[in-house]
Amino acid sequence: MQRLGENTSPEEAVITRSPKNNPETLRPLVHRPPGLQVARYQPDVHCKRKVSARTRQLNGTCTSSVDMELFLHYSIIPSLFIILVLSLLQRREHGRQTDDTSYLLGNHFGIIVPLDFVGTFSNRWSYGIAFGATANKIMFLFSEGYQPLQVPQWAQAFVLLIGGFEVGLSFFPFFACLSSEFRLTSSILGFCYSLLWFVLTVLQISECPHGQFVGRYETLLFYWPSLLCLAFLLGRFLHMFVKALKAHLGWEPRAEEKPLLEAHQAKHVKQLLRKACPRERKKSWFQTRVYDWDPCFQFPSRMVGTIVLAFICLYLFIIIEFCMFVFVRDKLDVFEGKLESYVALMNETGTLTPVILQVKELISVSKGVWVATILPASLTSVSYLFHILACYRKHMKRLWAGDKHFLPLRFHNPSPSESVVAIARYSGWQIAYILWVSLTPLSLGYLIIHVMQSLCGLMIMYGLVLPVTHHRGLEMLRRLGLGILTISIILGLMILQMWIAASFFLQPKLGPGDKQKPLALNNRKAFHNFNYFLFFYNVLLGLGACLSRLLISCVLGTWLIARIDRTIMQSGYEGADMGFSAWIGMLYVDHYHTNPVLVSFCHILITGHRERKLQKAIKYWCLEQSAGPRISARSRTRWRLLQTLINNPRLVMLRKSKSGHGSQEFTQILLTCSES
Repeated sequence: MQRLGENTSPEEAVITRSPKNNPETLRPLVHRPPGLQVARYQPDVHCKRKVSARTRQLNGTCTSSVDMELFLHYSIIPSLFIILVLSLLQRREHGRQTDDTSYLLGNHFGIIVPLDFVGTFSNRWSYGIAFGATANKIMFLFSEGYQPLQVPQWAQAFVLLIGGFEVGLSFFPFFACLSSEFRLTSSILGFCYSLLWFVLTVLQISECPHGQFVGRYETLLFYWPSLLCLAFLLGRFLHMFVKALKAHLGWEPRAEEKPLLEAHQAKHVKQLLRKACPRERKKSWFQTRVYDWDPCFQFPSRMVGTIVLAFICLYLFIIIEFCMFVFVRDKLDVFEGKLESYVALMNETGTLTPVILQVKELISVSKGVWVATILPASLTSVSYLFHILACYRKHMKRLWAGDKHFLPLRFHNPSPSESVVAIARYSGWQIAYILWVSLTPLSLGYLIIHVMQSLCGLMIMYGLVLPVTHHRGLEMLRRLGLGILTISIILGLMILQMWIAASFFLQPKLGPGDKQKPLALNNRKAFHNFNYFLFFYNVLLGLGACLSRLLISCVLGTWLIARIDRTIMQSGYEGADMGFSAWIGMLYVDHYHTNPVLVSFCHILITGHRERKLQKAIKYWCLEQSAGPRISARSRTRWRLLQTLINNPRLVMLRKSKSGHGSQEFTQILLTCSES
């Protein structure tokens, strides 16, 4: 654009663009007529803006040869191939051959289970890292960037459902190869598939490492968690291959069948059968205040995978939020430049100048507070994740002990169908409550906590810091003292009412050991006058109590929005909290299927059944091999009964008496032997 001449009025001043036509480097060019004082231009700040803009545009036109979103669609082909191979190796249990096709297939093509979401306690961290490898794609679904089809707005839910199935099918081989019984084949397939994802991710980062928001190595900031998870899976599959090869060559014994009763469950049952120790072991500060490790309890793979995935998604969400902050900050810098130019044109005498200065101060304070509260909000969300694990263990132990008092009354007997659905919902909903909600377009969890902490920071800045910087510290202290004094007087009057009621309007204690007076009125006439005169004051006091109730509800509701283990609804409305309902249903499914006492009982039944079948088979084999005398089962039982009674004569008194001289004589002989 062309500069205007010296006779140009301030109203005709224009803003010129830099030679590169970059909107981020807009510069006010204002001609200064005689007598007009213009604010001094700061070249250092402007140069920094130009440098940061140039840094963020390093890869503005970079086009990678690898399109990860397109590869997500094509990865279904090798995924289906791996699933087909593992299904061919998997043998069906109780297979029925009804036609010629099933006769040709035999008992092959069994159903592949990627992960047991209920009872898997082994290989937990491998499954958790496999979940972590899916974090980038899950954040891609959260951002609703999955749009392979152009559909109406009402059909978006079906498109996202298809996207969820596609992501699940694309990452299915990781879990299937980890859980397959055919370790040699599954380790080779899993290693090759993980290597494919690892190489393509590294190729994308190496070709376009920089970005438009953070600047240098922006792509690496987004993809290093997935790279780390894929590298761990490569090492895990390599370790599986080495162990499977040694077992195949006979250098090591083959892995035993997965036991029904886990070691920690057996320890829990043994601990229940032991006598309670009167002295408890001394616990450290960490065990008392933070977490106490229990060797008789283990978190299932579902919980470990949920926490690992939530950590990585939280990290990615913070990076995305910071990129959005950089974008908004640049827009605000341009807006501040326009405000500065207006103030300079008006020579700081315009009617809007005070308002503009306050707006600039608000923008500056907001940017600083937002950056300062990133770390506290992140630590709060991380603490919620650890606290959820502690609450899961605490709630499960209470359910194992038969204690349901911590649950609302309507959740004491939940619907079985809702509980089964809840086990599938919980993991996804927990991550959504930490990061992003799928029910409204507003972000929840971390973002709401961040916004709330930023508002608290603004209140502190405007209430305490800015008055001191503007040399109004004494006025601030005077207002603060008046506020504290007012609140103290109100609380003092409330305490005074309670003291008067306890001293004059309640009858004396019934006994010297009573802690409180009985709820029985005394001095009724004075009590009625007391209530009458305080009625009008309590109306005004109730207004403040109502506002405080609303404020506390809003603060606690937003602060605990990510705490899916507790409801934020009032008593009687807990069913409206779908996240809490999913938590309760998940607890009941785990309680009914992983209760150590129940699993131990089933383990004893199954083990006894197998032993009886083995003894039966051995007996038939002995009959075929030997032609000796045959011993009846009744005779063997009576002989064992006699041996038991001889070793424990007192049991004779508990037996049912039979008529007959021989039975009485035998009983008398055993009793005589016991006395001697």
